[in-house]
Amino acid sequence: MPAPDSLYHRLFSDPVMIEQLVRGFLPAGIADMLDFSRLERVNAKFHAARGDRREGDMVWRVPTLSGEMVHIYLMLEFQGTPERFMPVRVQVYAGLLWQQLVAEAALAQGGRLPPLLPIVLYCGEARWTGPADTTELIALPKDSPLWPWQPQVRYHLIDENRLRAEDLARHDSLVALLFRIETCDRPDDLPGLVSQAVAWFAGHPGHATLRLAFGEVVENAVRGLVGGPEAATVSMDIEEVQGMLADRIRKWEQELLAKGVAEGRAEGKAEGITEGVAKGIIQGKAEGMAAGRAAMLRRQFTRRFGALPGGAERLIESATAEQLDALMDRLIDARTPGDVFPDLRI
Repeated sequence: MPAPDSLYHRLFSDPVMIEQLVRGFLPAGIADMLDFSRLERVNAKFHAARGDRREGDMVWRVPTLSGEMVHIYLMLEFQGTPERFMPVRVQVYAGLLWQQLVAEAALAQGGRLPPLLPIVLYCGEARWTGPADTTELIALPKDSPLWPWQPQVRYHLIDENRLRAEDLARHDSLVALLFRIETCDRPDDLPGLVSQAVAWFAGHPGHATLRLAFGEVVENAVRGLVGGPEAATVSMDIEEVQGMLADRIRKWEQELLAKGVAEGRAEGKAEGITEGVAKGIIQGKAEGMAAGRAAMLRRQFTRRFGALPGGAERLIESATAEQLDALMDRLIDARTPGDVFPDLRI
């Protein structure tokens, strides 16, 4: 379930997210020329000629590492639906931004306008089909002598749902984890992703606002995968949400089991099967859910720590549903394999 625009604004109000976005998801070489230690937010309040205020989604500036102090402006458009005329919007924002800098005398006398780096971050379900520049939008043949006078604007597109899972898994960054959580379509994959996010914050103290925003990202993902209240009454950071995640998924599994039992009983009654056969159906469904929990535990453990230690497979196969839930709870909080299986010599 895509996060709302307001949540994306809070996420990318932290400079670490901007740096990771540029380093991980823009063409190679761009990040190498920028001094991210001097990254700063720009108060971009644009006013069109009629006086109507226009606001860019997010604008940052960062100097390059070259001798000349040239600033790069990162313009992020958080878009949930494809927009064919996005190059026109980017062109308008770019012109208003430059106009603002000129009006505020922010340029040195005789100085030139700062270069722009427009980024469209798209999280919608449908594939983005709009053109990345104005060339396809202008009603001119390619050999027209009028081309030199046409505006040329281009943006860089990041389409979350088209990023490959294996590529995202290779990125050790919060931005990659954000995209993985946002596009997660299996409830049993979510605890491992959240654990990785919690581990990142544990190694990088601070970022209080970002922690709360990631907590909301996870809540939003849980609602999309297993249901739940539309919105939390109290904001919780990523660790607090992690503590509730196992319970919510466990309740979801119990709801599925109850639904399966009810359907099995209804089916048995309709077909006139005996009570003993009905009990067999119920027992089979319960065993199936236990097997599903065991598979989820194996998958999440191997994704975090590698192969299962000796003796662990035997414990998992013989564990009850309640014991499997306890092992999954340990895995969510674990920092080492021994935290999950304390009775084994690891």
